[in-house]
Order: sequence, then C-alpha cells, then structure tokens
Amino acid sequence: MGKVRTKLVKRVARELIDKYPDLFTRDFNHNKLVVSKMISTSSKKLRNQVAGYITHLVAVSARRKETSEKTEVISENSV
Repeated sequence: MGKVRTKLVKRVARELIDKYPDLFTRDFNHNKLVVSKMISTSSKKLRNQVAGYITHLVAVSARRKETSEKTEVISENSV
C-alpha cells in the first residue's frame, strides 16, 4: 500500500518542480534544503513531506526517460 499525501503537499511539490525543474535531484537531503529556502513554513513535517514527494517525482520521471530511451534503441536496432 502506498503512502497517502495531501493535496497541499502534491500541489506545492508540483508547483516547485514546474517553476524550478533544474534545482531538484534524487537526493532527499538536497531537496529538503532547497524546499526550506523556497517555502516559508514553520512545520518541519510539511517541509519533509514536500521534499519527499519531489524526490519521488524526480525519480519517476528519470525512470520514464530511461525506459523511453531503451525502447528507442530497441526500435532502431530492429529496423
């Protein structure tokens, strides 16, 4: 069963990735520092949830790119 994330966490994470896509990596600690500079919240838990979701989104998009590149290579080799 997956983790449940609130709409606030998802919305803020997606907005930050849309505005600053080059700042985030697969490293949670790096993303945590970047998020703490970007948003002003007194809640450490909320900051960590946003950073964790951003880390997840970056990892998923990287996996999608890798699979699309592999399928392109396979389709080129089969031609």
